[in-house]
Amino acid sequence: MNANDAVKYVQERPDLMAIADLIPEGARVLDLGCGNGLFLKYLVETKHIRALGIDISQEAIIQCIDTGVPVIHGDLNEKLDFIKDQSFDYVILSCTLQEMVYPHRLLQEMLRIGRNAIVGVINFGHIRNRFQILFYGKMPVSKRLPHQWHSTPNIHLGTLKDFKHLCRELDFKILKTIPLSAQNRKEHRLSRLWPNMLAVNCVFMIAKRRKSFEE
Repeated sequence: MNANDAVKYVQERPDLMAIADLIPEGARVLDLGCGNGLFLKYLVETKHIRALGIDISQEAIIQCIDTGVPVIHGDLNEKLDFIKDQSFDYVILSCTLQEMVYPHRLLQEMLRIGRNAIVGVINFGHIRNRFQILFYGKMPVSKRLPHQWHSTPNIHLGTLKDFKHLCRELDFKILKTIPLSAQNRKEHRLSRLWPNMLAVNCVFMIAKRRKSFEE
């Protein structure tokens, strides 16, 4: 896999494009559940970041090595205590939080490891999902939620309001909110007006709250 593969892969994912826009030049970036490593490859090529990926899949590890991205094997449901506090500028988790056994614990780990966390959240409260439940009485199936209820890896689905509420409970501040529609980035205007109903997913940048004397 080369740089062109990485560009094509990221351009097909508005959420990854939104995340990339938040990453400054030369940042230290950890991507949790990094998959094939193409997103980190893209950030290395375009932002010259210092990259590291973590994934539980042996196939993903092999793909990352083939892509030329540094990667280590790890289970996101376990403590990441082999990584030092505040050793990264940004810790990324893209559309994976709903698969975690304890999502709140992973968010806490992300902000122990990094100064900022960028989380891509799938919005179960999207209007199409609401209609499927209302009119068909069945759990939603869509492009973003392609699995049937009995075979889905998603075990903690929530809305964007649910995520914001969790951040308040954990005393995290939300620095950026980028609601996204199913279309390209030019067509996200309505999703910004009513994100909890019209955004298919959303990118949040969060950080720990600092005491006033630390700011």
